Amino acid sequence: MRKVLIIVVLLLTYAGSALGAVSAEEAKKLGTTLTEIGAEKSGNADGSIPPYTGGLTSFPAGFKQGSGVRPDPFADEKPLHSITAGNMGAYGDKLTEGSKALLAKYPTYRMDLYRSHRTVAYPRYLLDNTLKNAVTAVTADGGNVLRNATGGIPFPIPKNGYEAIWNHLTNYRGEAYTYLATSMNIDASGRKILSSQSEVFFDWPYSFRQNPSLEILMKKAIYTKTPPRYNGGAVVVIDAVNPTEKARIVYQYIPGQRRVRLLADVGFDLPDSATSGSTTYDDVQIFNGSMERFDFKLLGKKEMIVPYNDYRLLYQTSPDEMALQKHLNPEYLRWELHRVWVVEATLKPGMRHIYGKRTFYLDEDSWAALASDRYDLRGQIFRTSFAIMAYSYDSQAVFPDSYCNYDLIAGGYSIINSLGGGWLRYTPPRSEKEWSPDALAGSGVR
Repeated sequence: MRKVLIIVVLLLTYAGSALGAVSAEEAKKLGTTLTEIGAEKSGNADGSIPPYTGGLTSFPAGFKQGSGVRPDPFADEKPLHSITAGNMGAYGDKLTEGSKALLAKYPTYRMDLYRSHRTVAYPRYLLDNTLKNAVTAVTADGGNVLRNATGGIPFPIPKNGYEAIWNHLTNYRGEAYTYLATSMNIDASGRKILSSQSEVFFDWPYSFRQNPSLEILMKKAIYTKTPPRYNGGAVVVIDAVNPTEKARIVYQYIPGQRRVRLLADVGFDLPDSATSGSTTYDDVQIFNGSMERFDFKLLGKKEMIVPYNDYRLLYQTSPDEMALQKHLNPEYLRWELHRVWVVEATLKPGMRHIYGKRTFYLDEDSWAALASDRYDLRGQIFRTSFAIMAYSYDSQAVFPDSYCNYDLIAGGYSIINSLGGGWLRYTPPRSEKEWSPDALAGSGVR
Protein backbone atom coordinates (compact mmCIF):
# COMPACT_ATOMS: atom_id res chain seq x y z
CA MET A 1 0.00 0.00 0.00
CA ARG A 2 2.86 2.37 0.83
CA LYS A 3 4.43 1.78 -2.59
CA VAL A 4 1.09 2.39 -4.32
CA LEU A 5 0.65 5.70 -2.48
CA ILE A 6 4.13 6.82 -3.49
CA ILE A 7 3.40 6.03 -7.15
CA VAL A 8 0.07 7.91 -7.01
CA VAL A 9 1.75 10.98 -5.48
CA LEU A 10 4.45 10.93 -8.17
CA LEU A 11 1.85 10.66 -10.93
CA LEU A 12 -0.18 13.53 -9.49
CA THR A 13 2.97 15.63 -9.15
CA TYR A 14 3.89 15.00 -12.76
CA ALA A 15 0.35 15.75 -13.93
CA GLY A 16 0.46 19.08 -12.10
CA SER A 17 3.87 20.11 -13.38
CA ALA A 18 3.80 18.95 -17.02
CA LEU A 19 0.84 20.38 -18.88
CA GLY A 20 0.03 21.07 -22.52
CA ALA A 21 -0.07 19.00 -25.72
CA VAL A 22 -3.64 19.09 -27.03
CA SER A 23 -5.16 15.90 -28.39
CA ALA A 24 -4.79 14.96 -32.05
CA GLU A 25 -8.54 15.46 -32.41
CA GLU A 26 -8.45 19.02 -31.05
CA ALA A 27 -5.38 19.80 -33.16
CA LYS A 28 -7.49 19.15 -36.28
CA LYS A 29 -8.94 22.64 -35.78
CA LEU A 30 -5.58 24.07 -36.85
CA GLY A 31 -5.68 24.85 -40.55
CA THR A 32 -9.47 24.43 -40.67
CA THR A 33 -11.53 26.68 -38.38
CA LEU A 34 -8.31 28.06 -36.91
CA THR A 35 -5.15 29.16 -38.66
CA GLU A 36 -2.12 26.95 -38.12
CA ILE A 37 -0.98 29.17 -35.23
CA GLY A 38 -4.40 29.18 -33.57
CA ALA A 39 -6.17 32.38 -34.70
CA GLU A 40 -9.84 32.30 -35.65
CA LYS A 41 -10.16 32.26 -39.43
CA SER A 42 -13.58 33.87 -39.38
CA GLY A 43 -14.18 37.58 -38.98
CA ASN A 44 -16.30 39.04 -36.21
CA ALA A 45 -20.06 39.45 -36.19
CA ASP A 46 -20.26 42.98 -37.64
CA GLY A 47 -17.38 42.59 -40.10
CA SER A 48 -15.12 45.15 -38.40
CA ILE A 49 -12.55 42.36 -38.03
CA PRO A 50 -12.21 40.66 -41.43
CA PRO A 51 -11.78 36.92 -41.98
CA TYR A 52 -8.23 35.65 -42.34
CA THR A 53 -7.44 35.12 -46.04
CA GLY A 54 -3.73 34.37 -45.95
CA GLY A 55 -2.23 37.69 -44.89
CA LEU A 56 -0.42 40.31 -46.95
CA THR A 57 1.41 38.52 -49.77
CA SER A 58 2.09 41.35 -52.24
CA PHE A 59 4.46 44.30 -52.01
CA PRO A 60 3.21 47.89 -52.23
CA ALA A 61 4.40 50.28 -54.91
CA GLY A 62 7.74 51.85 -54.12
CA PHE A 63 9.15 48.90 -52.18
CA LYS A 64 12.84 48.27 -52.96
CA GLN A 65 14.15 44.85 -52.04
CA GLY A 66 17.13 45.06 -49.69
CA SER A 67 16.57 48.71 -48.74
CA GLY A 68 15.33 47.81 -45.27
CA VAL A 69 12.49 50.33 -45.62
CA ARG A 70 8.90 49.15 -46.12
CA PRO A 71 6.33 51.53 -47.62
CA ASP A 72 2.91 51.61 -46.02
CA PRO A 73 0.52 49.39 -48.04
CA PHE A 74 -2.41 51.34 -46.54
CA ALA A 75 -1.04 54.85 -47.00
CA ASP A 76 -4.20 56.07 -48.79
CA GLU A 77 -6.57 55.09 -45.98
CA LYS A 78 -8.16 57.67 -43.71
CA PRO A 79 -9.26 57.13 -40.08
CA LEU A 80 -12.75 55.75 -39.59
CA HIS A 81 -13.08 57.44 -36.19
CA SER A 82 -11.03 59.44 -33.71
CA ILE A 83 -11.33 58.37 -30.08
CA THR A 84 -10.98 61.15 -27.52
CA ALA A 85 -11.68 61.68 -23.84
CA GLY A 86 -15.11 62.96 -24.85
CA ASN A 87 -16.28 59.85 -26.70
CA MET A 88 -14.16 57.06 -25.22
CA GLY A 89 -17.16 55.75 -23.28
CA ALA A 90 -18.56 54.40 -26.54
CA TYR A 91 -15.42 52.24 -26.92
CA GLY A 92 -14.84 51.42 -23.26
CA ASP A 93 -14.90 47.63 -23.49
CA LYS A 94 -12.45 47.71 -26.40
CA LEU A 95 -9.84 50.02 -24.86
CA THR A 96 -7.00 48.91 -22.62
CA GLU A 97 -6.90 50.49 -19.19
CA GLY A 98 -3.71 52.26 -20.27
CA SER A 99 -5.47 53.79 -23.27
CA LYS A 100 -8.29 55.04 -21.05
CA ALA A 101 -5.80 56.54 -18.61
CA LEU A 102 -3.93 58.40 -21.36
CA LEU A 103 -7.14 59.76 -22.87
CA ALA A 104 -8.26 60.98 -19.44
CA LYS A 105 -4.86 62.43 -18.49
CA TYR A 106 -3.94 64.37 -21.65
CA PRO A 107 -6.52 66.52 -23.49
CA THR A 108 -4.36 66.44 -26.65
CA TYR A 109 -4.24 62.64 -26.76
CA ARG A 110 -6.43 60.81 -29.26
CA MET A 111 -6.56 57.42 -31.00
CA ASP A 112 -7.24 57.37 -34.74
CA LEU A 113 -9.07 54.13 -35.56
CA TYR A 114 -8.49 52.67 -39.03
CA ARG A 115 -9.88 49.75 -40.99
CA SER A 116 -8.51 46.43 -39.70
CA HIS A 117 -6.15 44.35 -41.85
CA ARG A 118 -4.96 40.86 -40.94
CA THR A 119 -1.58 41.11 -42.64
CA VAL A 120 0.50 38.41 -40.92
CA ALA A 121 1.51 35.38 -43.02
CA TYR A 122 4.20 33.03 -41.75
CA PRO A 123 6.59 30.73 -43.69
CA ARG A 124 5.47 27.16 -44.30
CA TYR A 125 8.20 25.57 -42.18
CA LEU A 126 7.10 27.57 -39.13
CA LEU A 127 3.47 26.54 -39.59
CA ASP A 128 4.47 22.87 -39.98
CA ASN A 129 6.56 23.04 -36.81
CA THR A 130 3.65 24.64 -34.96
CA LEU A 131 1.36 21.79 -35.97
CA LYS A 132 3.90 19.33 -34.53
CA ASN A 133 4.34 21.35 -31.36
CA ALA A 134 0.57 21.39 -30.76
CA VAL A 135 0.55 17.68 -29.89
CA THR A 136 3.99 17.44 -28.26
CA ALA A 137 4.75 20.66 -26.37
CA VAL A 138 4.27 20.72 -22.60
CA THR A 139 5.26 22.97 -19.71
CA ALA A 140 6.91 21.90 -16.47
CA ASP A 141 7.83 23.50 -13.15
CA GLY A 142 4.43 25.12 -12.78
CA GLY A 143 4.48 26.56 -16.31
CA ASN A 144 7.95 28.13 -16.13
CA VAL A 145 9.72 25.54 -18.30
CA LEU A 146 9.03 24.64 -21.94
CA ARG A 147 9.54 21.08 -23.20
CA ASN A 148 9.24 19.27 -26.56
CA ALA A 149 8.86 22.35 -28.79
CA THR A 150 11.06 24.20 -31.22
CA GLY A 151 10.92 26.04 -34.52
CA GLY A 152 7.32 27.24 -34.17
CA ILE A 153 4.58 28.40 -31.81
CA PRO A 154 4.48 25.90 -28.93
CA PHE A 155 0.81 26.17 -27.91
CA PRO A 156 -1.44 27.29 -30.79
CA ILE A 157 -4.45 26.25 -28.69
CA PRO A 158 -3.42 27.57 -25.25
CA LYS A 159 -5.12 26.35 -22.10
CA ASN A 160 -3.57 28.72 -19.56
CA GLY A 161 -1.68 31.98 -19.20
CA TYR A 162 1.76 30.38 -19.14
CA GLU A 163 1.19 28.73 -22.51
CA ALA A 164 -0.04 32.00 -24.01
CA ILE A 165 3.04 33.88 -22.75
CA TRP A 166 5.31 31.12 -24.11
CA ASN A 167 3.72 31.83 -27.49
CA HIS A 168 4.63 35.50 -27.12
CA LEU A 169 8.20 34.73 -26.06
CA THR A 170 8.72 32.44 -29.07
CA ASN A 171 6.66 34.38 -31.66
CA TYR A 172 8.27 34.42 -35.09
CA ARG A 173 10.31 37.54 -35.90
CA GLY A 174 12.53 35.99 -38.56
CA GLU A 175 15.66 33.89 -38.23
CA ALA A 176 18.01 36.89 -38.05
CA TYR A 177 17.89 40.63 -38.70
CA THR A 178 19.62 43.93 -38.04
CA TYR A 179 18.33 47.48 -37.69
CA LEU A 180 19.37 51.02 -36.84
CA ALA A 181 17.47 52.01 -33.70
CA THR A 182 16.95 55.33 -31.96
CA SER A 183 15.63 55.53 -28.40
CA MET A 184 14.44 58.72 -26.72
CA ASN A 185 13.17 59.67 -23.29
CA ILE A 186 10.72 62.54 -22.80
CA ASP A 187 10.57 63.70 -19.19
CA ALA A 188 7.51 65.04 -17.35
CA SER A 189 8.31 68.61 -18.43
CA GLY A 190 8.31 67.59 -22.10
CA ARG A 191 12.08 67.78 -22.55
CA LYS A 192 13.39 65.34 -25.17
CA ILE A 193 16.56 63.44 -24.28
CA LEU A 194 18.32 61.18 -26.79
CA SER A 195 19.03 57.90 -25.03
CA SER A 196 20.94 56.18 -27.82
CA GLN A 197 21.28 55.42 -31.48
CA SER A 198 22.54 51.90 -32.00
CA GLU A 199 23.01 49.20 -34.61
CA VAL A 200 21.22 46.10 -33.34
CA PHE A 201 21.63 42.47 -34.44
CA PHE A 202 19.28 39.62 -33.57
CA ASP A 203 19.53 35.86 -34.13
CA TRP A 204 16.63 33.60 -33.09
CA PRO A 205 18.10 30.04 -32.94
CA TYR A 206 14.79 28.65 -31.65
CA SER A 207 13.19 29.71 -34.96
CA PHE A 208 15.93 28.60 -37.37
CA ARG A 209 14.68 26.84 -40.48
CA GLN A 210 17.56 24.36 -40.33
CA ASN A 211 18.41 22.77 -36.98
CA PRO A 212 16.29 24.95 -34.68
CA SER A 213 17.65 25.09 -31.15
CA LEU A 214 16.08 23.45 -28.12
CA GLU A 215 18.37 25.45 -25.84
CA ILE A 216 18.90 29.03 -27.13
CA LEU A 217 15.94 31.33 -27.74
CA MET A 218 17.69 34.45 -29.03
CA LYS A 219 20.96 36.35 -29.27
CA LYS A 220 21.13 40.14 -29.38
CA ALA A 221 24.07 42.48 -29.97
CA ILE A 222 23.83 46.26 -29.54
CA TYR A 223 26.58 48.57 -30.86
CA THR A 224 26.09 52.15 -29.65
CA LYS A 225 26.89 55.07 -31.97
CA THR A 226 25.43 58.08 -30.14
CA PRO A 227 25.45 59.98 -27.84
CA PRO A 228 29.22 60.52 -28.24
CA ARG A 229 30.08 59.60 -24.64
CA TYR A 230 28.75 56.06 -25.28
CA ASN A 231 30.14 55.70 -28.81
CA GLY A 232 31.93 52.37 -29.21
CA GLY A 233 30.11 50.69 -26.37
CA ALA A 234 28.58 47.29 -27.06
CA VAL A 235 26.44 44.65 -25.36
CA VAL A 236 25.68 41.02 -26.20
CA VAL A 237 22.66 39.26 -24.65
CA ILE A 238 22.06 35.51 -24.97
CA ASP A 239 18.75 34.12 -23.70
CA ALA A 240 18.11 30.44 -23.13
CA VAL A 241 14.73 28.97 -24.04
CA ASN A 242 14.29 28.16 -20.34
CA PRO A 243 15.72 31.01 -18.23
CA THR A 244 14.93 29.28 -14.93
CA GLU A 245 17.32 26.49 -15.94
CA LYS A 246 20.01 28.54 -17.66
CA ALA A 247 20.52 32.18 -16.74
CA ARG A 248 20.74 35.03 -19.21
CA ILE A 249 24.29 35.80 -20.38
CA VAL A 250 25.18 39.49 -20.84
CA TYR A 251 28.56 40.76 -21.99
CA GLN A 252 29.30 44.49 -21.99
CA TYR A 253 32.21 46.24 -23.68
CA ILE A 254 33.16 49.61 -22.13
CA PRO A 255 35.39 51.63 -24.48
CA GLY A 256 36.94 53.74 -21.72
CA GLN A 257 38.12 50.62 -19.90
CA ARG A 258 38.84 48.64 -23.08
CA ARG A 259 37.57 45.45 -21.57
CA VAL A 260 34.57 43.13 -21.64
CA ARG A 261 32.58 42.50 -18.46
CA LEU A 262 30.19 39.66 -17.71
CA LEU A 263 27.11 41.19 -16.08
CA ALA A 264 25.01 39.32 -13.54
CA ASP A 265 21.29 39.38 -12.74
CA VAL A 266 20.15 41.50 -15.70
CA GLY A 267 16.41 40.93 -15.68
CA PHE A 268 13.15 41.10 -13.76
CA ASP A 269 12.54 44.57 -12.25
CA LEU A 270 16.08 45.88 -12.57
CA PRO A 271 15.62 49.44 -13.95
CA ASP A 272 16.48 49.70 -17.64
CA SER A 273 19.14 52.37 -18.15
CA ALA A 274 18.00 52.86 -21.77
CA THR A 275 14.78 54.44 -20.47
CA SER A 276 16.38 56.26 -17.53
CA GLY A 277 14.84 53.68 -15.22
CA SER A 278 11.26 54.32 -16.34
CA THR A 279 10.94 50.66 -17.37
CA THR A 280 12.29 47.37 -16.09
CA TYR A 281 14.39 44.87 -17.98
CA ASP A 282 11.46 42.46 -18.24
CA ASP A 283 9.41 45.27 -19.85
CA VAL A 284 11.60 45.03 -22.97
CA GLN A 285 9.42 44.09 -25.97
CA ILE A 286 6.44 44.34 -23.57
CA PHE A 287 7.62 41.21 -21.71
CA ASN A 288 10.70 39.02 -21.81
CA GLY A 289 12.66 36.64 -19.64
CA SER A 290 11.51 34.33 -16.87
CA MET A 291 7.89 34.03 -15.71
CA GLU A 292 8.83 32.63 -12.30
CA ARG A 293 7.80 35.64 -10.16
CA PHE A 294 4.19 35.89 -11.38
CA ASP A 295 1.11 33.72 -11.68
CA PHE A 296 -0.21 33.96 -15.25
CA LYS A 297 -3.95 33.58 -15.81
CA LEU A 298 -5.58 33.36 -19.25
CA LEU A 299 -8.64 35.62 -19.22
CA GLY A 300 -9.72 34.66 -22.73
CA LYS A 301 -9.92 36.42 -26.06
CA LYS A 302 -11.36 39.90 -26.61
CA GLU A 303 -11.83 42.41 -29.41
CA MET A 304 -9.53 45.31 -28.55
CA ILE A 305 -8.26 48.48 -30.21
CA VAL A 306 -4.49 48.11 -30.45
CA PRO A 307 -1.60 49.56 -32.49
CA TYR A 308 -1.30 47.61 -35.76
CA ASN A 309 0.28 47.97 -39.22
CA ASP A 310 2.22 51.04 -38.06
CA TYR A 311 4.39 51.38 -41.18
CA ARG A 312 4.14 55.17 -41.23
CA LEU A 313 5.29 55.60 -37.64
CA LEU A 314 7.92 52.88 -37.90
CA TYR A 315 9.64 53.81 -41.16
CA GLN A 316 8.60 57.29 -42.21
CA THR A 317 8.56 59.32 -39.01
CA SER A 318 11.65 60.59 -37.20
CA PRO A 319 11.77 60.27 -33.41
CA ASP A 320 11.63 64.04 -33.11
CA GLU A 321 8.46 64.20 -35.25
CA MET A 322 6.70 61.44 -33.35
CA ALA A 323 7.51 62.80 -29.87
CA LEU A 324 5.21 65.50 -28.52
CA GLN A 325 5.69 66.91 -25.02
CA LYS A 326 3.32 64.52 -23.26
CA HIS A 327 2.72 61.65 -25.66
CA LEU A 328 3.31 60.23 -29.13
CA ASN A 329 1.97 62.37 -31.95
CA PRO A 330 -1.50 60.90 -32.67
CA GLU A 331 -1.16 61.96 -36.31
CA TYR A 332 1.29 59.15 -37.02
CA LEU A 333 -0.04 56.26 -34.92
CA ARG A 334 -2.45 53.75 -36.45
CA TRP A 335 -4.98 51.85 -34.28
CA GLU A 336 -7.04 48.89 -35.45
CA LEU A 337 -9.61 46.52 -33.93
CA HIS A 338 -8.19 43.00 -33.51
CA ARG A 339 -8.83 39.93 -31.41
CA VAL A 340 -6.25 39.52 -28.68
CA TRP A 341 -5.60 36.99 -25.95
CA VAL A 342 -5.69 38.70 -22.55
CA VAL A 343 -3.32 37.39 -19.87
CA GLU A 344 -3.24 38.66 -16.29
CA ALA A 345 -0.04 38.22 -14.29
CA THR A 346 -0.21 38.57 -10.49
CA LEU A 347 2.88 38.75 -8.29
CA LYS A 348 3.35 35.51 -6.35
CA PRO A 349 3.38 35.68 -2.54
CA GLY A 350 6.92 36.07 -1.27
CA MET A 351 8.28 37.24 -4.64
CA ARG A 352 9.78 40.69 -5.22
CA HIS A 353 8.88 43.02 -8.09
CA ILE A 354 7.81 46.66 -8.43
CA TYR A 355 4.64 45.52 -10.25
CA GLY A 356 1.87 43.83 -8.32
CA LYS A 357 -0.12 43.00 -11.46
CA ARG A 358 0.33 43.16 -15.22
CA THR A 359 -2.13 42.66 -18.06
CA PHE A 360 -0.88 41.60 -21.49
CA TYR A 361 -2.69 41.78 -24.83
CA LEU A 362 -1.40 39.22 -27.36
CA ASP A 363 -2.25 39.44 -31.08
CA GLU A 364 -4.12 36.30 -32.19
CA ASP A 365 -2.50 36.37 -35.66
CA SER A 366 1.14 36.62 -34.49
CA TRP A 367 1.20 36.03 -30.70
CA ALA A 368 3.22 39.25 -30.34
CA ALA A 369 2.32 41.31 -27.25
CA LEU A 370 0.81 44.56 -28.53
CA ALA A 371 0.13 46.27 -25.20
CA SER A 372 0.58 45.94 -21.46
CA ASP A 373 -0.94 47.61 -18.40
CA ARG A 374 1.16 47.49 -15.22
CA TYR A 375 0.02 48.15 -11.66
CA ASP A 376 2.02 49.05 -8.57
CA LEU A 377 1.87 47.13 -5.30
CA ARG A 378 -1.09 49.26 -4.15
CA GLY A 379 -3.14 48.21 -7.17
CA GLN A 380 -2.90 51.59 -8.94
CA ILE A 381 -2.20 51.60 -12.67
CA PHE A 382 1.42 52.65 -12.93
CA ARG A 383 2.75 52.26 -16.45
CA THR A 384 1.47 51.24 -19.86
CA SER A 385 3.25 50.15 -23.03
CA PHE A 386 2.31 49.74 -26.69
CA ALA A 387 4.23 47.93 -29.41
CA ILE A 388 4.75 49.83 -32.67
CA MET A 389 4.22 46.74 -34.78
CA ALA A 390 4.33 46.20 -38.54
CA TYR A 391 4.51 43.03 -40.62
CA SER A 392 7.60 42.65 -42.83
CA TYR A 393 5.83 41.44 -45.95
CA ASP A 394 9.05 40.65 -47.81
CA SER A 395 10.37 38.37 -45.05
CA GLN A 396 7.13 36.94 -43.59
CA ALA A 397 7.92 38.11 -40.06
CA VAL A 398 6.44 40.55 -37.58
CA PHE A 399 8.55 43.34 -36.09
CA PRO A 400 7.32 44.29 -32.59
CA ASP A 401 10.72 45.45 -31.26
CA SER A 402 9.76 49.15 -31.32
CA TYR A 403 7.54 50.20 -28.45
CA CYS A 404 6.45 53.16 -26.35
CA ASN A 405 6.20 53.24 -22.56
CA TYR A 406 4.25 55.78 -20.45
CA ASP A 407 4.63 56.51 -16.74
CA LEU A 408 1.07 57.37 -15.70
CA ILE A 409 2.02 58.54 -12.20
CA ALA A 410 5.23 60.55 -12.63
CA GLY A 411 4.52 61.59 -16.22
CA GLY A 412 6.96 61.29 -19.09
CA TYR A 413 7.39 58.51 -21.61
CA SER A 414 9.98 56.68 -23.69
CA ILE A 415 10.24 55.66 -27.34
CA ILE A 416 12.38 52.53 -27.67
CA ASN A 417 13.95 51.19 -30.88
CA SER A 418 12.40 53.67 -33.28
CA LEU A 419 13.36 53.02 -36.90
CA GLY A 420 12.48 56.54 -38.09
CA GLY A 421 15.13 57.49 -40.59
CA GLY A 422 16.68 54.03 -40.25
CA TRP A 423 16.18 50.56 -41.66
CA LEU A 424 15.40 46.92 -40.83
CA ARG A 425 17.15 44.20 -42.87
CA TYR A 426 16.77 40.43 -42.63
CA THR A 427 20.08 38.58 -42.84
CA PRO A 428 21.63 35.12 -42.50
CA PRO A 429 22.42 34.21 -38.87
CA ARG A 430 25.80 35.33 -37.59
CA SER A 431 28.57 32.85 -36.85
CA GLU A 432 29.24 31.62 -33.32
CA LYS A 433 32.51 33.55 -33.35
CA GLU A 434 30.66 36.82 -33.87
CA TRP A 435 28.79 36.29 -30.58
CA SER A 436 31.92 35.74 -28.50
CA PRO A 437 33.33 38.20 -25.91
CA ASP A 438 36.48 38.55 -28.04
CA ALA A 439 34.44 39.66 -31.04
CA LEU A 440 32.63 42.18 -28.84
CA ALA A 441 35.92 43.69 -27.73
CA GLY A 442 37.21 43.82 -31.29
CA SER A 443 34.11 45.68 -32.49
CA GLY A 444 34.25 48.40 -29.85
CA VAL A 445 36.26 51.01 -31.71
CA ARG A 446 35.46 54.72 -31.42
